Amino acid sequence: MKQLFVLDPIELIDPAKDSSAALIEACYRASIEIWVCTPSDLQAKGAKAGVVAKTIIPEPWVTLGEPQNLSLNEFHCIWMRKDPPVDEAFLYATHLLEVAERNGVLVLNKPSSLRAWNEKLGALRFSNLMAPTLVASRVNELKEFAHEQGEVVLKPLGGKGGQGVIRIGDAAKGLDALLELVTSQEQMPVMMQKFLPKVIEGDKRILLVNGDPLGAINRKPKNGDFRSNLALGGKAEATTLSVREQEICKKLGPSLKSEGLFFVGIDVIGGMLSEINVTSPTGIREVERLANIPLADQVIKRLLKDFP
Repeated sequence: MKQLFVLDPIELIDPAKDSSAALIEACYRASIEIWVCTPSDLQAKGAKAGVVAKTIIPEPWVTLGEPQNLSLNEFHCIWMRKDPPVDEAFLYATHLLEVAERNGVLVLNKPSSLRAWNEKLGALRFSNLMAPTLVASRVNELKEFAHEQGEVVLKPLGGKGGQGVIRIGDAAKGLDALLELVTSQEQMPVMMQKFLPKVIEGDKRILLVNGDPLGAINRKPKNGDFRSNLALGGKAEATTLSVREQEICKKLGPSLKSEGLFFVGIDVIGGMLSEINVTSPTGIREVERLANIPLADQVIKRLLKDFP
């Protein structure tokens, strides 16, 4: 069996922290032949998709083979694990992967769903599980919503890792100017959500595999910040799922599974769904370390069971 990982340059990946590295190592332990490439290595000649890829031996990290020109039809499974931003290059890569998908190759996560499920906007499908939320470009509408909620957070729709997320009160001086800036003079929509004070207690990352939760961590913000993202200094701690969080997973699971979103990370704050991360969810290493479970091996085991 052969699997291909489409990701950022392997030289930039920290195997001690990276979920893609964890999955690659789990494939290796399962005796799966592993190849890696970047999105720019994908190609199509007519209706046949190909790739210039390298074999990888991840233990010890990392030994790469020489680049080879292969058909994507040679792979049982292709993992699309390129980090955001979801820019033109990312989108074109999903179209090239669909060429292989049409020929029967399993692509995770499903390319069309990667395009359709923006990591902020995708959660709106389950808005009844979220804090009050507005997505808009018009300053007056955003101001009115901020006045209704009292304190809000602003999120750029293409952001990642908490970058560019702003907490602001409705009476803040310069609110108009800030909204003009973040909307590029009312040309770009942003997400505004009611601020949830419980974020100080943590932002829970729950990892779902083919619709089922397999692991979770609680991420607490560093002193002086409200953003709990690990990339911004948040601290991970062991956790279990509350009844409410189990209910959220149960409501999301069937939709994620039916749309080919095999490996997903959702964020929950104070029992409210915040985001649905589908591009390259993180958290495997932290779950493995804090919960002492072989999560990456469980993911690959589930893959081989559900897609023999």
